[in-house]
Amino acid sequence: MTHQVLVVDDDPTVSDVVRRYLEQDGCRVRLAADGLAALAAVDAERPDLVVLDLMLGGLDGLEVCRRLQREQPGLPVVMLTALGEESDRVLGLEVGADDYVTKPFSPRELVLRVRSVLRRTAPAATPRPALLRDGALSADTGRRTAELDGRPLALTVREFDLLEFLMRNPARVWSRAELLDRVWGWNFGDQSTVTVHVRRLREKIEPDPAAPTRLVTVWGVGYRYEPAGHA
Repeated sequence: MTHQVLVVDDDPTVSDVVRRYLEQDGCRVRLAADGLAALAAVDAERPDLVVLDLMLGGLDGLEVCRRLQREQPGLPVVMLTALGEESDRVLGLEVGADDYVTKPFSPRELVLRVRSVLRRTAPAATPRPALLRDGALSADTGRRTAELDGRPLALTVREFDLLEFLMRNPARVWSRAELLDRVWGWNFGDQSTVTVHVRRLREKIEPDPAAPTRLVTVWGVGYRYEPAGHA
């Protein structure tokens, strides 16, 4: 299956390198040089994934990501951040990016990250239970949608992956490194990625995110998913 990827970067050299590597991997690539052009391109033809530079002139990458999550929920975003600053990475994840790569980056690593996110959005190759339920919370793994109290939840690709994994594996404590491996498919990387996604998921499934009862912290170890009524 050929995937369409929108690459948004105001550096034509970076855009061209990313385009060539993604096309070599079998993707169809469209380029946009600024935030407004990116939003227009998504409206014209929704891509399967957006590679988005954080430091755009005018409408910056964070605002573009916010608008995409609001107007195109579920659209995967891989953020490009400069200098490897943790604050930049966390901001990108907080506004809904599914993954990030820091500049300067290896184009091959970017392709692997893009492929990993796209693989998560693909239909499962083997039959699995389609509907997971936990009290008023449900996740339809076939449609990749979730509801709480009958209301749809706006989850990013990684947030849905994390919720599905935890609902399938309740009561066990998972370290951040284990979740990074099992949910993201990385055996290395910044574990703050997990922390941010846990926080964002709590904001969507917990009555009081500051006192979670489903997605609980086990101090010094990691996180545990407690089904409703068992916390």
